[in-house]
Amino acid sequence: MVFLVCLLIGMMTALIGAVAGIGGGVILVPSLFFMQSISDAFSWATPQAIVGISLVTMIFTGLSSTLAYVKGKRIDYQTGLLFLIGSIPGGIIGSWLNQFINADVFLLYFGFLMVVISLLMFIKRDRFKMEQDPEKRGMRSFSLQGITYHYRVPVFSAVILSLSVGILSGLFGIGGGSIIVPAMILLFGVPAHVATATSMFMIFFVSISGSITHLTLGNILCGYAIFFIPGAWIGGRAGAWLNQRLPSKILVWILRVLLIIIGIRMIFQGLA
Repeated sequence: MVFLVCLLIGMMTALIGAVAGIGGGVILVPSLFFMQSISDAFSWATPQAIVGISLVTMIFTGLSSTLAYVKGKRIDYQTGLLFLIGSIPGGIIGSWLNQFINADVFLLYFGFLMVVISLLMFIKRDRFKMEQDPEKRGMRSFSLQGITYHYRVPVFSAVILSLSVGILSGLFGIGGGSIIVPAMILLFGVPAHVATATSMFMIFFVSISGSITHLTLGNILCGYAIFFIPGAWIGGRAGAWLNQRLPSKILVWILRVLLIIIGIRMIFQGLA
């Protein structure tokens, strides 16, 4: 039973995460907390174990999605590598800080984070689109499906943002895409499909650094973590395929509502 549940959680987490470019930790973490609250078979699911497993799962979600996006030529490698400068050390710091958080505090803070993320997802991306001068210094050009996009990603802003996202990733077991994707689109003008693909590329490497840190701290239960990997691989490939073929508005709306409901529930659990 445990294997089947973990397989399904891994698959749904990766599927939703790959379509929206968010990694899927915001789905996996509360799902495991819920299973731990209703079944003794998941009594092993402490905040530290859940975060460790979430990051391991996102390695395979990120890898499978990235391979699909490489084929579709949707990844802006220059921007992705720039964000990795801050997010990798941030992930290590966050993973180290995670050991000092108990279950109630984790539930409370994670709940608040989910509500904030859901509100970010309500922002209409088109409202922030600006005409960019391709001749302006520091501008990037990216061609996708015959259209050339121009946008600017300031180095200092990108590093500070990615450092913060990396800390949240290691601390709460999220990939960080739920923050990075809106930031890329709203702050820097990166096209939505490019932001999603680049986010998954970044999540792959951030999850590796966070997982290594959690492994050295003894937070990753390998016997359980391996249950999530097949589902994450399948879901990641399927999600990347769907992202390139279907409008994801319905899924994003469902995700918005789910994040608010789950976030509020976790806040009340933490306060109780």
